[in-house]
Amino acid sequence: MNGAQALIESLLQEQVDHIFGYAGATICPAADALKEHPEIGYTLVRTEQNAGHMASGYARVSDKVGVCMVTSGPGATNLITGIATAYMDSIPVVAITGQVPSHLLGRDIFQEVDITGAVAPFSKHSYLVKSANDIPTIVKEAFHIASTGRPGPVLIDIPIDIQEQELDFFVYPEEINIRGYKPSVRGNELQIKRVVEAISQAKQPVICAGGGVFLAHGEAELVKLAESTHIPVVTTMMGLSLLPTEHPLNMGMIGAHGNVCANKALAKSDLLIMVGTRAADRAVLNPSEIQRRMATIHIDVDPAEIGKNMQAAIPLVGNVKVILDQILDRGPSADCSEWLGRLQEMRREELKRSFPARAGYVFPGRFLRDLGEQLREDAAICVDVGQNQIWACKHLRLRGGRLLTSGGLGTMGYALPAAVGVKVAQPNRQTVVICGDGSFQMSMNELAAVKCAGLDIKIILFRNRVLGLVHQIQSTPAYHGPFGVALDGSPDFEAIAAAYGIPTVTVSEESQVESAIDCLLAQPGSVLTIVDVHPDATTND
Repeated sequence: MNGAQALIESLLQEQVDHIFGYAGATICPAADALKEHPEIGYTLVRTEQNAGHMASGYARVSDKVGVCMVTSGPGATNLITGIATAYMDSIPVVAITGQVPSHLLGRDIFQEVDITGAVAPFSKHSYLVKSANDIPTIVKEAFHIASTGRPGPVLIDIPIDIQEQELDFFVYPEEINIRGYKPSVRGNELQIKRVVEAISQAKQPVICAGGGVFLAHGEAELVKLAESTHIPVVTTMMGLSLLPTEHPLNMGMIGAHGNVCANKALAKSDLLIMVGTRAADRAVLNPSEIQRRMATIHIDVDPAEIGKNMQAAIPLVGNVKVILDQILDRGPSADCSEWLGRLQEMRREELKRSFPARAGYVFPGRFLRDLGEQLREDAAICVDVGQNQIWACKHLRLRGGRLLTSGGLGTMGYALPAAVGVKVAQPNRQTVVICGDGSFQMSMNELAAVKCAGLDIKIILFRNRVLGLVHQIQSTPAYHGPFGVALDGSPDFEAIAAAYGIPTVTVSEESQVESAIDCLLAQPGSVLTIVDVHPDATTND
């Protein structure tokens, strides 16, 4: 058995059933070994960055580690954005890269790059394999590191000669013990007691939930805590879809682009319970003011996140699901019915809002509200970055399911490849992409992957012919008007979709919205729906 065969056998031991990749010379031995194992599916991406995004989408809905594999040099550097995107959102991914022969490392030969050094700031760990005998242990460690504690991407860089090298023997480790890597799981019992006491004393508590709840699979426990105590819930962008939009305890998304009700709940609270969120700048605009005005409980698996942006009166380090169970075991109770009633009235009025209308255009909020009401309860909605992201987070009515977006790095072009990963992991799940005409052009080449696999992905493209969010920012003081944001030269999207055998529906009037959504969801297979949006429409409308 050579190193490449050992790699594939190790992946089989980790129950890997799909790889997203782009072959090249230095990864050919691994590709050759993979060819002998049809039980592992393979998606050929059209650019390496999207292999990372597909692995991310796959991991986020499958509860497994996503795997991508590319070649050295530009293949590896193109993957960097995919790795960084997964790192910022704490997504478990193992990225495998080919490398030039080990005896030529450091000589700047064709397609050589120090990829382990390049990804060091935004990966949990990286390996440069120096012996084929090390491959089983390295793979075992990589999957363990990627999927435990705060999840994240791990890189394995394998020179081509190591892939071709014969092993002395192959033994896949049953267990792994990494010195210095022992993530906390259970919360400190004294701190748990303090949390329960703080909840019982609060009159205006609020739970702020983030993406860490999904990562810990603690959704049910979070809902149980909220419902048993009647504490209102606000979410960060990464926490959207933890509760249905119209759940009586859901006050919406906080932050610069959040809902008024959610932000008022955060500002007026006397106890903030942060669960699986880092309190980053888009979510909490003034952490010092929040810290000054109210007591804060912060629950997170990563001790580095507690106190990074805001000091916590009661810090709790450990697995969110486990800690929520510990809290629930103590039977917490709260007396906050008056507070909840005021927020619910505000939230009801907010959800009734009307939207602006212009002849020849559709306002995205109206389209998204109507779309959400017709999606299946378990739908996966992959949202890109820019105005489309903010509109979706503010206005899409979620009845359950999962909203996936690039919240940390804010990577344009994420949604379509992430949706491919979702659909590969769960072929029967309704999967929707929401993007703008700028972000769509960053990854529309992946329509080839959609066509090749015969995937059923519903794509909504908001076409305003500008880079909308930058256009919006540049239209405010102290800027002097939009520059470099007009998407002149954009293709005929209908023709592009038709070239891949994908039908198109175009919506340019409010009166067409209902029938367009019906057509989008009823038609079998992938469909592109183009929604014409006025270039001056803003996320503040």
